[in-house]
Amino acid sequence: MIQLTSFHKSTVIILFCFLTMQYGKAQTLTPWNKGNLDIHFINTGRGDCAFMIMPDGTTMLIDAGELNPVDARTRSPRTAPLQPDTSQQAYAWIADYIKAVNPSAWIDYAMITHFHDDHFGGMYKTAQAAASGKYYLTGITGVGDRIPIRKLVDRGYPDYNYPLDLRKEIAKDVQREDAELQQIANYIHFIDYQVAKQGMKAERFKTGSKEQFVLLKDAKAYPAFYIRNIMSNGFVWNGEGEGVYNHFANTGGVLPDENNAGCGVRVQYGHFSIFFAADIQGIVNYGEPACDDMESAVAPAVGRVDIATISHHGNRNALNINYIQTLRPRVWIEQVWSSDHPGHEVLNRLTSRATNPYPHDLFATNMLEANKLVIGPALENAYKSISGHIVIRVEPDGGSYRIFVLDSFKKGQQVKRVFGPYTAGSNQQ
Repeated sequence: MIQLTSFHKSTVIILFCFLTMQYGKAQTLTPWNKGNLDIHFINTGRGDCAFMIMPDGTTMLIDAGELNPVDARTRSPRTAPLQPDTSQQAYAWIADYIKAVNPSAWIDYAMITHFHDDHFGGMYKTAQAAASGKYYLTGITGVGDRIPIRKLVDRGYPDYNYPLDLRKEIAKDVQREDAELQQIANYIHFIDYQVAKQGMKAERFKTGSKEQFVLLKDAKAYPAFYIRNIMSNGFVWNGEGEGVYNHFANTGGVLPDENNAGCGVRVQYGHFSIFFAADIQGIVNYGEPACDDMESAVAPAVGRVDIATISHHGNRNALNINYIQTLRPRVWIEQVWSSDHPGHEVLNRLTSRATNPYPHDLFATNMLEANKLVIGPALENAYKSISGHIVIRVEPDGGSYRIFVLDSFKKGQQVKRVFGPYTAGSNQQ
């Protein structure tokens, strides 16, 4: 047996303390630096939310979901728990996270992909009213109440009349019994107040454009960065200039449902690219029209990308084979809040060598126990990570990127695991 002298013991203790200090430092995500593209998928367990810090420090929020916290479904094992804890609502946790990583005191752009509670905030009876009394705090209205938003973009401003005239429908709901209409009404009240009183600008999403979301602080330094608007309200970029076509033009009067009407963008930085797919669908259910396959319409416009968000959270009507094989992302990001995310058949399409033979890594913000029990070990074995905030950090030349998984059950940006570096554009051949 080896005997340690007092000197050796002291050396071991000092070394242990040093390593502990270094480990502690390494466990906190380092701040964004100019030239980096940082994309934070913020996990509250209540819906989609992504916060992007562009190479020059321009910022963009994509969705701020918040499910009704008092709904029985939300409080059941079918839904992910609120994270990091229940001491405040999801919008407040999102705002706290953004404040911790944001290089500015405001958000330059906010984009709401579509009008579902898990993307922009649901209304509920116990929601707190804003100090102005003009709207209630939930999702994007709560975040925007705490952090000024300079420009908000969605698929309907200012008329909100496609595919239905939402303002008219809201006016008809005199008794305020329709929860979906009331959450849209609250959202519109927020926008009207912020535009009139707080100086926020609001715009309708411009499909095909790459001038709506631009670098605001030092664009000349990063000519290889741009954001292309791919789809909205059933219109899809046609790949030339700012041209678009209407996927729902010749469908016998069929209009897109809310998911397929959503906005999506492709972000390019050097060789790196990522597609934010929102909740578009690609599997046509029995009795539904063929045009409900929005993914196949969108795929050619997107092309191959390094990273793609898994459309519609991986629900069973998402990720058809054509879409998977056209985009071929090296990394798939899945924002999960429900026990059916992903559907078993979706997982099969993603992991089968026959349908997806290309190198790929899967990351999820959550994975519920109910789905683990139903699908079994194949579910967890398919993913690199199944719990936590997911941060993409692209290097200044856009040539490589790393993925950080942060602990979403703890406050702050504590790193659990790091993946990469990945070579950007490696799937382009």
